[in-house]
Amino acid sequence: QLVESGGGSVQAGGSLRFSCAGTPYTHCLGWFRQVPGKGREAVASIYEPGGGTKYADAVKGRFTISQDNVKNTLYLQMNSLKPEDTAMYYCGALGDVMGPPNCALEAHIGTWGQGTQVTVS
Repeated sequence: QLVESGGGSVQAGGSLRFSCAGTPYTHCLGWFRQVPGKGREAVASIYEPGGGTKYADAVKGRFTISQDNVKNTLYLQMNSLKPEDTAMYYCGALGDVMGPPNCALEAHIGTWGQGTQVTVS
């Protein structure tokens, strides 16, 4: 079970940090976001071995994904927040998939966190 924390309300230009506890050691983990009426959008993902990362163009240079395998926790540091970053954010862990893992694909996620809301005004 993945448990998220760290959401809230912030003014544009501010920062927030999400945590996702209970992450397994797996080939990849990811963060997604969703606004009402739309599907989940990949935000960032991180890959093992090596710790490589992928980011959506909309968040590159502002968001940083990281993980602590000792604490079994995934993080998302969000800086220079914009109103368009307002969404429900979800962490996810790789499920059982065929082929190369891609935690930027919703279909590759097998376990989701409960979601945490971010509102940027």
